Amino acid sequence: MSQLKVYQYPKCGTCRSAVKWLKEAGHELELQHIAEQPPTVSELRGLLANSGLELKKFFNTSGEVYKNLGLKDKLPDLNEEQQLALLSGNGMLIKRPIVTDGKQVTVGFKEEQYAAAWSRD
Repeated sequence: MSQLKVYQYPKCGTCRSAVKWLKEAGHELELQHIAEQPPTVSELRGLLANSGLELKKFFNTSGEVYKNLGLKDKLPDLNEEQQLALLSGNGMLIKRPIVTDGKQVTVGFKEEQYAAAWSRD
């Protein structure tokens, strides 16, 4: 039985769908509330490295906090450390859910993506 760490926001419908999918696929989950306990800069650095994604893909660009801070215009001028500090400082800025087994990482929830990454054969 594989254990996955899920950074999620319990009130988020996308997160609930992802958790349901993962449980139905037979995974044990360690759930971490992304707003109450956002990942540290160090955790984010590891997630970023294992994801193969650009850092901007970790930002919840449709969220209120992102819009209120005007990050659409500010983000391109921030270096990686500043962006990681922003994310670790406010979990609501992070696109969710983030799922990892310590080796691979998915950000967001698309059933096809989960089937490819997290299906148990």
